[in-house]
This record gives sequence, C-alpha cells and structure tokens, in this order.
Amino acid sequence: MLDTLVAALVYIVPFFGGLMLFATARRKAAKRATAVWKDSQDAGLIEPSSLHPHIDLSLCCGSAACVTACPEKTVIGIVDGKAQLVDPTACIGHGACEAACPTHAITLVFGTERRGVELPIVSPQFETNVPGLFIAGELGGMGLIRNAIMQGVQAIDAIARLPGIRRNDRLDVLIVGAGPAGFAASLAAKEAGLRFRTIEQETFGGTVAHFPRGKLVMTAPARLPIVGQMRFREVSKETLLAFWKDAKERAAIELNYEEQLLGLERDGEGFVAQTSCGAYRTRAVLLAIGRRGTPRKLGVPGEDQSKVVYRLTDPEQFSGKRVLVVGGGDSALEAAATISDETNAIVDLSYRGDSFQRAKRRNRQRVEAAVASGRITVRLSSQILQIDKLSVKLATTAGAIDLPNDSIIVCAGGVLPTDFLKSLGITTTTKHGEA
Repeated sequence: MLDTLVAALVYIVPFFGGLMLFATARRKAAKRATAVWKDSQDAGLIEPSSLHPHIDLSLCCGSAACVTACPEKTVIGIVDGKAQLVDPTACIGHGACEAACPTHAITLVFGTERRGVELPIVSPQFETNVPGLFIAGELGGMGLIRNAIMQGVQAIDAIARLPGIRRNDRLDVLIVGAGPAGFAASLAAKEAGLRFRTIEQETFGGTVAHFPRGKLVMTAPARLPIVGQMRFREVSKETLLAFWKDAKERAAIELNYEEQLLGLERDGEGFVAQTSCGAYRTRAVLLAIGRRGTPRKLGVPGEDQSKVVYRLTDPEQFSGKRVLVVGGGDSALEAAATISDETNAIVDLSYRGDSFQRAKRRNRQRVEAAVASGRITVRLSSQILQIDKLSVKLATTAGAIDLPNDSIIVCAGGVLPTDFLKSLGITTTTKHGEA
C-alpha cells in the first residue's frame, strides 16, 4: 500500500507542481497584458490602423495560442481569461493569430465601429474601377509580405492579358513602388517579357526598409519570379533586404529611385503618367505603394537638405552628431530614446504640444529617464522655423532660438494616399469592422 502511494506521489507531485508553475506564469502574463492595455487606453491608442483580429469572446477559450503566434508579441494578451487586443495600433495584420486559434474565435477585419478604414475597390485581378489601373499589396489593405508578393505577381499576370500589350512604342506597365509587391511585380514583368519601368519615391524595400534595425519581419514561404522559392519563416529586416537586393542584381532589375507619381491622364486605352522626373506613356499602371503614404513635411525653409529624414532606421548613423527629433507621438519618442541609448549623440526633442499625452507610457518613461540623465533635452511648445546647414531655428515660448544641428528626424506621420487615389478616379469603400 505504501509503495503504491509513493509511486502515485512520484507522478502527482510533479503534475501539480507543473500546474502551479503554469498558473503563476499565466497570472504574470495577464498582469503584463493588463498593464499594456491600460497604457494603450491612457494614450488613446485603441484603434487598429488596418487589418486586425476581431475576437469573438463567446468562442474564445483563453488558450493563449494567439498570443504565442503573434509575431509582434504585445498586440494580443489574455485579460480576465479571454484574448484581447491590448496594443491595437501595433498590429500590422500578419494573421498568424487567426490561424493559431483552436476555436476559430478570431476573424481578420478592416476598421472598427468607431474608426473606419478606407480601401480601394479592386477586382479579383486587382484592377480598380479605372480600366488599366491596378493596385497590389499594402495599399489594398494587405500588409503581409507573402500576400503582397502574390498580389504583385497576379496583377502582372492580369496586365499581360490586356488588349494592346506589347504593341506600339509605349510601356506595357508602369510599376509604382519597390516594396514587396512592386519588386515581385517587376520580376514578374521581366519574366513575362513586358516593357516596364519601376519607380520608387524613397528607397528599395518599401515599408520593410523603414522598420527599425534588427526588427524581425515575419513572413511565409513565397515564390519570386525568376529567383524562385523564398523560404524564410522568421527573418530580420536586414537579412530579407539583403536577399532581395541580391535577387535584384541577379535578375538585373533596374529601379528609378526618388521618383514620385504625380498624376495620370487617359491616353487612348492607356495612360500618360506624370512623375517628378518626367512622363511615361504606358498601357497599364500598377500602384504598389504603402498605406503610410508620403511622410508629412514641415514646410519650412531648408527642409530639402539631406540632413533631414523622416524615419529612424539605424541609430548608429547619428553617433557623435547633434540631432533634433521632431514630433510628440510614439515614433518620435522611440527615435529620440533609441539614439540616446545606443549612441553618444546630443539629442533634442521638439514638440509643438505642451505634453506627450498621445505617446505610450513606456515611451514617455524612456524619455523621462534620458532627460534625467542629461541624454535628451525636451523642448515642448516649440516649432521649427528654419533649417540651416549647421543649425536650426526654433520658435519657443521664450522666443526664437538657434540650436547647433547636424541631423533632423521628422516624425510627423504620413499624408495618406486617399486623396491621391480619388484624384485618379479610383472608387474607395470604408470598412467598419468587416472581414
């Protein structure tokens, strides 16, 4: 009898010990998720920007499979035993949570009841209501890299079947954007023997190129035309961009950088595309630009200098420099704190408001710690008046001041391309939490 009891205890004690450890871990995770949710509420950052999960709480079993699957880690948490979007604005629509949910409680949707998301209406072939004008990738609401690649390729397949392709002396397609969709479309166009030109207003890689250094870019296996299978499942931004750049060179794809599409005019069954560098006659146009749009500029004298940028990509490039970060949101505070943490730069943070109330608590705390240690100087209620080669003039409550300056990072958001799409005649629709 005693032997039987001892044998039972050998199994029972570890079992219950494991349960206790599991329960403790779940309580800690729930506490962290609740804190993140409170931060999001305090900052007013509770509306997802685009594609995101809608959780049916009547079906949710609280397994946390969605939490584990989420590549962004902090987007979903378990609160009161149920899954919840605790950091909604960090969601970029990977969709891994939907696939991982064992009870099918998650549906991917666009927009919310309070905040609609405006999207272009496209056909299954990705053609808009304007004949010959196509949209693929993030602009259509799908931010996942694999989906963007597939859409770029499928759009080119449809364009290759248009009447008038490979005729006359015009391009078959003008591809606008060199992110995942635009690059895949460029490869597909070359593989199909189309006459094409690809323009990009910024740099190769699109949105991916502007992710912070070292960020994991979650993707799934996808095929690139000419290049073949891309087998990455979890890869850093740098590794993915290096792979794409190597593929671009091997496929001899030429891209026109710092060239922006300004407008389209109908030219028979095609278009004349006006860009910042000239004009193209083309049968079709494929828009593969991001939803973040063109960075919002300050509109002050001297802003066209090369020392002014609109995103932080590599903090090390500012080492030893006098840097001014402009903005009061999370991106501005993260940029200022990251540069001060990782380099010996002299950092000023300028914001026109009198507090950083729209930034998350953890970012406010990072900046406060850096201010306390003398690594950041915060200048609230200030605005740039003029940018000179080695200085910048700020308007402050105490009057105008001149700051020595080598670099400026403007984090003022982007001008969404909605108005641009409408100017081209593209019909859009607003989604309020629809799948």
